[in-house]
Amino acid sequence: MRTETIYKSDAGRAAIMAAYDAALSNYWPAHETLLVPTRYGDTFVVVAGQPGAPPLVLLHGAGSNSAVWAGDAAAFAPHYRVHAVDLIGEPGKSAPTRPPWDRPAFAEWLADVLDGLKLARVALLGISQGGWTTLKFATTWPERVEQLVLLAPGGVVKDRTSFLLKAVGYSLLGERGQEATKRLVLGDVEIPAELDDYLTLIMTEFKPRIGALPIFTDEELSRLAMPVLLIGGDRDVIRDEVAIAARLERLLTDVQIVILPGVGHTLTATTAYTLPFLGIPQATTLA
Repeated sequence: MRTETIYKSDAGRAAIMAAYDAALSNYWPAHETLLVPTRYGDTFVVVAGQPGAPPLVLLHGAGSNSAVWAGDAAAFAPHYRVHAVDLIGEPGKSAPTRPPWDRPAFAEWLADVLDGLKLARVALLGISQGGWTTLKFATTWPERVEQLVLLAPGGVVKDRTSFLLKAVGYSLLGERGQEATKRLVLGDVEIPAELDDYLTLIMTEFKPRIGALPIFTDEELSRLAMPVLLIGGDRDVIRDEVAIAARLERLLTDVQIVILPGVGHTLTATTAYTLPFLGIPQATTLA
């Protein structure tokens, strides 16, 4: 198993981890943390909610970690035993391993995580690259997935060429390019200064994984017999969410689609849609 140097310096890694710890301490609801061994390295999991409640597993996107789920975890924890999993090879506390995307590795990795947590069947929710990872697992072991929530997922349609070209160009412009990339992904979403600083820190000190996520075949996606919810923005600069919706509607028998007008790749306040889909009455979600 190959590990990689995914940070630009030890000091940069330490700064990202310190900011991560602060985010968990300051913004997450009451929680515990676990380190789950897998064949691809140890995996860090943040757990909230009552033991014995139905399990819900959350997977963040590229260049991120489970700190992003703080607000969602607070909404989910009264109803679920929430498990937010740090993807391997990303700026969290899981192993810095980056197995190939075009092999079974990520499905095997998530299976190892769920086995280590003693979770036979779960509801899965993933955003962007985390959405691709949930699809990789759900198309491999659909019988282990109760419900599937996809937020702007990779792997259903190819990423927009225009975004890839801009991202490459911006990568050559130093701090100015980092800011331009951040604004491109965030769109019109305004974020707190502290979060903005954290994103800048990750972009400055972390080495992102380069390459395109493989596209799932029709046969693979047709295995998704569980209820599926897709949420995306119609101004997503990375992926065409309308095209994703059209493909899933063509292939799946039980899919709900939410395309948010005027919204880009960064999705916020999605629990208004995910909780009812998961079976939590709207009156309860507003309490």
